Amino acid sequence: MAEDRKAEMEAVLRKQGDAHRAMRPEPISLRRNRIERAMKLLSENGDELCRAMSADFGSRSPHQSMITDIAGTVGFGKYCLKHLEKWAKPEKRHVQFPLGLLGAKAELRYEPKGVIGILSPWNFPVNLSFGPLMQVFAAGNRAMMKPSEFTERTSELMEKLVREQFAEDECAVFTGGPEVAHAFSTLPFDHLVFTGSTATGRKVMQAAAENLVPVTLELGGKSPVFLGRSADFAKAGERIALGKMMNAGQICLAPDYLYVPEEKADEAVHGVWQGTANMYPTLLENEDYASVVSDRHFDRLKGLVEDAREKGAEVIEVNPGNEDFSSTNARKMPLTILRNVTDDMKAMQEEIFGPVLPVKTYRAIDEAVDYVNQHDRPLGLYYFGEDSREREQVLTRTISGGVTVNDVIFHVSMEDLPFGGVGPSGMGSYHGIEGFREFSHARSVYTQPKIDVAKLGGFKPPYGPATEKAVKGMMK
Repeated sequence: MAEDRKAEMEAVLRKQGDAHRAMRPEPISLRRNRIERAMKLLSENGDELCRAMSADFGSRSPHQSMITDIAGTVGFGKYCLKHLEKWAKPEKRHVQFPLGLLGAKAELRYEPKGVIGILSPWNFPVNLSFGPLMQVFAAGNRAMMKPSEFTERTSELMEKLVREQFAEDECAVFTGGPEVAHAFSTLPFDHLVFTGSTATGRKVMQAAAENLVPVTLELGGKSPVFLGRSADFAKAGERIALGKMMNAGQICLAPDYLYVPEEKADEAVHGVWQGTANMYPTLLENEDYASVVSDRHFDRLKGLVEDAREKGAEVIEVNPGNEDFSSTNARKMPLTILRNVTDDMKAMQEEIFGPVLPVKTYRAIDEAVDYVNQHDRPLGLYYFGEDSREREQVLTRTISGGVTVNDVIFHVSMEDLPFGGVGPSGMGSYHGIEGFREFSHARSVYTQPKIDVAKLGGFKPPYGPATEKAVKGMMK
């Protein structure tokens, strides 16, 4: 079965590659048309896609899905259309003196790579498939997508809608389980984009390496929140709660743990508690609050809490409606704050990816900076406070994929800023002009003037005084 699916995917890859080569150079108007069709697919089928996502999760707010997966992705398509022609223009480069005076020219052309594979995850199944696709199309490529099996209805609907809107040699979707995803990652694409866990990212990169396929890896990690003493703890708490409770914390950029001044710990925890209560007075029947995607993931999150409790953490459930979560199978979990955490707890070793929030304390901000620097570089880093000197201390002494100041997550929604990780949190990026360049081949083109430059420069044998003069000039 897996071999049959691999053969099917290989056939489509060949078809797309052949079509890409036969139609080079494709006009910019065709790139625009593909982006417009992708936007049309989302706009016309947004409600149906939101219903599918809700069914896959068990409960997921259609309003949230419309913002994060549909409208946000359509907006990114508009951004790509606005900048496409500027991005695609050849870039003039400098040539050494006196070559420019003699008529030499140098330029960089951003050319399509060919066929790009997109392996997308379940947490934002539409956004993280069609977001990269917009820039894959902008760069003049064709695409094959393998969405997650955990959001099966959404994946099958995307396959159907893409088939209706695109020819198979332009864009194709393949559904299936882990064996299909593994086969997909071994295909000889011209580039492969993967969004998911660091552990799976390593396997994808290893598989891609067999064919020397360049990869963009959007991974995750433990994104820290620094609360400075100058922060507004009530405002910060509500913003942290919004970032942690959206999608039930199932976001690669969700705040993973807080680092707060030890004398302000109660205030910081209360700020998050109150912010949660303001937005989610109840949880079980509240369609604004998402379910955890699967029983396995739900059990893992409960295991993190119990492990922390057994090792001495104080466990605080933020349950404003005093609801009974033990008598439901809705996979809804209240925000669970962990105080007095230690590094031997699993919640401080694994990316949480759910509504569990450890809190650490510091006496001096240097302690928090040193702690973050001793661990894997995170995908996101967040600082709250009005002390510009302290803010710059945190930003200049740490490394992360991106940063939001005085909020969480929002840097990913800035269309003109590249989004990506560093080290274990990922490599490469999309969004901004950087995304267009990620999916393009930067091809250097040098045009030699009519004059015999090699002879003039002393580079032609037999070597002699002109050569020595050229070397001396180059060494000055």
